[in-house]
Amino acid sequence: MLRIYWDNGSEPSEESPIGDFFGPGHGMRKNFITMPLQMIPENGKGFNSWWPMPFRKRAVVEEKNQGDEAYWHYFYVDYELHDAFDDDLAYFHTQWRREADTRGWAYEEKLPDWSAASQDPRVLNATGAENYIICETEGNGIYCRAHLDIDCFQRNLNDWYGEGDDMVFIDGEPWPPSLHGTGTEDWYHCAYCPTQEYNTLYHGVLLYSDSREWPWKGKNSVYRYHIEDPIRFRKSVRATIEHGHANKLSNDYSSTACYYLSEPKGTGVKLLPVAERLPRANEPRYGG
Repeated sequence: MLRIYWDNGSEPSEESPIGDFFGPGHGMRKNFITMPLQMIPENGKGFNSWWPMPFRKRAVVEEKNQGDEAYWHYFYVDYELHDAFDDDLAYFHTQWRREADTRGWAYEEKLPDWSAASQDPRVLNATGAENYIICETEGNGIYCRAHLDIDCFQRNLNDWYGEGDDMVFIDGEPWPPSLHGTGTEDWYHCAYCPTQEYNTLYHGVLLYSDSREWPWKGKNSVYRYHIEDPIRFRKSVRATIEHGHANKLSNDYSSTACYYLSEPKGTGVKLLPVAERLPRANEPRYGG
């Protein structure tokens, strides 16, 4: 796991599984290139981060092995020293979250098809209260990144997870929020149920499950960086996404979100124990 403390903060402002911080989650490595993050050959063994992380007096970067086996690694941390800390600068933060079973209502109630579910008033989702939470924090800052890792483990009506809308609530605003998207694949700037891995500077598909049994079964990883278009908040931000249309699907969701705050704070999320962070058993394509 990776932890970062800023100045005199008693709690880490960044705390996440190290692979999830850099890459596609699911305890996996693979080659990819984006603007702020990369995993590079051989097969994603080199992790790189280019997020700027200013601090006034002190920075502590910790790595801790919570597994049962030792491993070999090395690292570089580059930094610059300046005479003063610009008041316009902010502190880097990360939240890691996981919901191993999102408990979609259409699946749990065994509705026979989507036409039956579409008559249910819950399809309106007029609050966003049951959405998966990607990031939730209070303070004055900017929200700028999310990796969303989805393991589709239950076949269910329309299996496509990408109809889940993104909803970002800024400064405590009520539903409907200022930012309300039309589907997960539109959030990461793709379309029409993509089945190809594709990575750009700011958005893409890091991992597609490629299951022969049914589309999207198994592990998928997508991302969206708000770098050219940062999401500004002054009191709070609550970035969420539906798990399937109107939260109808039961899947395994985890995410890594990055944001900046005017002061260093803890993540506000207690990191799950190791046993609850481990991914589900991999498909044969990814090593059994």
